[in-house]
Amino acid sequence: MNLLLTRNLSKVALAALVALLAGCQGGVLDPKGQIGVMEKELIITATVLMLLVVVPVIIMTLYFAWKYREGRGEAYEPKWSHSTKIETVVWAIPIIIIVILGVITYKSTHALNPYKPIESEEEPITVEVVSLNWKWLFIYPDLGIATVNELAFPANVPLNFKITSAGTMNSFFIPQLGSQIYSMAGMETKLHLIADEPGTFKGISANYSGHGFTGMKFEAIATPTREDFQEWVEMVKASGEALTTERYEELVEPTEYHPVEYFGTVKDGLYFDIIWEYMGDMGRIDFYGKPEYGAQLPEGVILPQREPKSTSHEAEEASH
Repeated sequence: MNLLLTRNLSKVALAALVALLAGCQGGVLDPKGQIGVMEKELIITATVLMLLVVVPVIIMTLYFAWKYREGRGEAYEPKWSHSTKIETVVWAIPIIIIVILGVITYKSTHALNPYKPIESEEEPITVEVVSLNWKWLFIYPDLGIATVNELAFPANVPLNFKITSAGTMNSFFIPQLGSQIYSMAGMETKLHLIADEPGTFKGISANYSGHGFTGMKFEAIATPTREDFQEWVEMVKASGEALTTERYEELVEPTEYHPVEYFGTVKDGLYFDIIWEYMGDMGRIDFYGKPEYGAQLPEGVILPQREPKSTSHEAEEASH
């Protein structure tokens, strides 16, 4: 009976181990990019340092429970209250670990800053990312194309992401390439990633944003060469679809499990139109021309104004 129970427990343990190891595939512990590798090393290092405290505590708890169990006959010392050796160990080890973690955190915070460009001899590719309900819009401003729920780029080429939202706050995340960052309406966040090898990686929304959240996924395709990437670009251009303001208004409507779409042309400045849609009377500057951020406007130039997007509460009041 005991032998049968042991065998069954062994099978269960083996199955659990296999399941745990399988879960590493395609996630943060299976990185395929420079940033992802650094983050994996940070996770493992921090975990090992914390286990230096956790594991001895668990072992000593079990040992003391066994050693001082009833009937063991150990010495009874009700007036014992202090041990310099124990106090030294109890305080010194955590302090040393915290200092080490503090140094690692300081260095990694600067090294893994999502706004920090990745150094490379290759010219980076800029992608403007817009989170919609419940899909991802990718605009390639330098190539004049756009896609929905499919992102492509050459391996070993830095990616400069500019990220915003057309509504609900969301989170852009490609686990195997590393780092996630939020997308927010009327704001722009940035992220720099790179794939060290070709492949297709899963991209997800890492922030709950409504009942269509589970289908808000996309494929990030790292092509082996720039030539392969250029073939993909030509395929997108050959779609004949144009992402105009009217077409975008259709696209922004909430949909679930939205299929991949290609747009061979994109309205100039669409990404900034999306950002400024929520800026109201802040005015708008054409960021594709002059002046740039903070530039002095010529005398007499008046910035065009945009009506602020009404919130659901304002719309409800207006209906009454």
